[in-house]
Amino acid sequence: QVQLVESGGGLVQAGDSLRLSCAASGGTFSTYTMGWFRQVPGKEREFVAGIRRSGGTTYYADSVKGRFTISRDDAKSTVYLQMISLKPEDTAVYYCAARRAAFVSWRTGDYDYWGQGTQVTVSS
Repeated sequence: QVQLVESGGGLVQAGDSLRLSCAASGGTFSTYTMGWFRQVPGKEREFVAGIRRSGGTTYYADSVKGRFTISRDDAKSTVYLQMISLKPEDTAVYYCAARRAAFVSWRTGDYDYWGQGTQVTVSS
């Protein structure tokens, strides 16, 4: 069983930056493909970014390309989401997720483990 704990959320102004972290425990982190998702009330959880195990190929939603960067440190069992040029529409609860498969998926149902989420609020 893998436990995921997100941190780093907060209240920022438009144009600011934040770095989210997701620390994993209870499994072999390097064997998991990791993803970041976000959700606002009344909407479905949506894919933000993903990073493969074994080589770390990254994928991004169009809405965050060029502004968000996902990375991982397997020695620390942690995945990060660096966010720059934040916009009010980035406001959401951000979740990290892990899946045993080798490939990144944009579908929530393809992930095996989820964190509890961290709130990011971007004011205009």
